Amino acid sequence: MIIDAHTHIFPAEVRKERHRFFDGEEAFRLLYESDKARLAGADDLVACLDEHEMEMAVTFGFPWKNPELARRHNDYIIESQQRYPDRIAGLCCVDIYSPDPEREVERCLEAGLHGAGELACYMSGIDDEALKRLSPVMEVCRTYGKPVLIHTNEPVGHAYPGKTDISIRQIYGLAAAFPRNRIVLAHWGGGVFFFNLLKKEAKEVMGNLWFDTAASPFLYDPKIYKIACMTAGSDRILFGTDFPLLKPARYFREMENEGLALQEKNALLGENAKAVFGLER
Repeated sequence: MIIDAHTHIFPAEVRKERHRFFDGEEAFRLLYESDKARLAGADDLVACLDEHEMEMAVTFGFPWKNPELARRHNDYIIESQQRYPDRIAGLCCVDIYSPDPEREVERCLEAGLHGAGELACYMSGIDDEALKRLSPVMEVCRTYGKPVLIHTNEPVGHAYPGKTDISIRQIYGLAAAFPRNRIVLAHWGGGVFFFNLLKKEAKEVMGNLWFDTAASPFLYDPKIYKIACMTAGSDRILFGTDFPLLKPARYFREMENEGLALQEKNALLGENAKAVFGLER
């Protein structure tokens, strides 16, 4: 069973006229101002799953500052999951700085979504204020037994749209602040899993973390798969493409060329996501 654990879909109104949604939404403008930044819908996602012989995808919207826009986008995710219950598993996305984001998360979990994400602090990083704002959302997800997917990125290297000033200390602090939540860190968690090699404390503190592979071919040498299996554990890695950014075939080739064992590939490509998000066809 192959599950893409990190995909994005948008309602038709946003796909058709994205420029109407830039006002007051700096993060959306930053990521999608260029027409080369592709926007996809639920039908596009399912077509991609069929093309690449994948069973399911975990998908979500965008952390809009406008609460009404966030609600409409979450409604689209709910409707997409209801339309394709065997193919799409949705997450609720909110801006943690909006008023009472936990209420929207609870509404969406009650409607059947599988967790919250991709939550992002594009303008601030995961600082102390962000942790404070995250707290009620994390409490709701903990109560419902649902995971939270959070945007992270590597703190060094080249700049690109969506790369945020996030430090390893902040990512580590996130794990420490919410030890009873299941937390999936996007984009390999910025490489924080390397510190599992420390002899004291770190491995225990980061025991609530999983890591997805979203955008990996753009960011990391393919050796990351073997190194992550050794340091994070093959049971802690979720295959994610960041659809529609990249096609799955590119990830498959990299995994194959790195010689992952069959058990490792099965874990990465679906078994881990099935367990984390509670997915059964």
